Amino acid sequence: MKIGELAQLSGVTTKALRYYESIGVLAEPGRTTSGYRDYDESFIDRLTFIRSAQRLGFSLDEVREILAFRERNEVPCAYVRGVLESQLEGIGQRIRELVVLQKQLTEIVSEADRLPTADDYCTCRLIEHVRQKSGPASDHRG
Repeated sequence: MKIGELAQLSGVTTKALRYYESIGVLAEPGRTTSGYRDYDESFIDRLTFIRSAQRLGFSLDEVREILAFRERNEVPCAYVRGVLESQLEGIGQRIRELVVLQKQLTEIVSEADRLPTADDYCTCRLIEHVRQKSGPASDHRG
């Protein structure tokens, strides 16, 4: 099948298919005598695997590594588990940070009605209030 047919069947754009080939996640297919890419059914299975792995949060580099394990006739499960455990740690940290942010935002919103009205020099009284509570901002631009 041609690239357009594979794209339609797999739900992956032709641009993505070419990119996957260029980074080695998808093998380069054979070519027809006229030079068109000629994909077989195995490419649909590979793309289904790639998309499933991406839905689980795997990067394309990680997917390429998993596929390399299989190409070496090695089982990638320990590697996959390590990546998933790392993702879980990252998600846990983000959740903790979001809980802190939620608490801060709840406090700011509850203070809104008690703050004085903004004057001509104040862009937003809520943000100015937070700025005053936290002190001068550090310059993080380098």
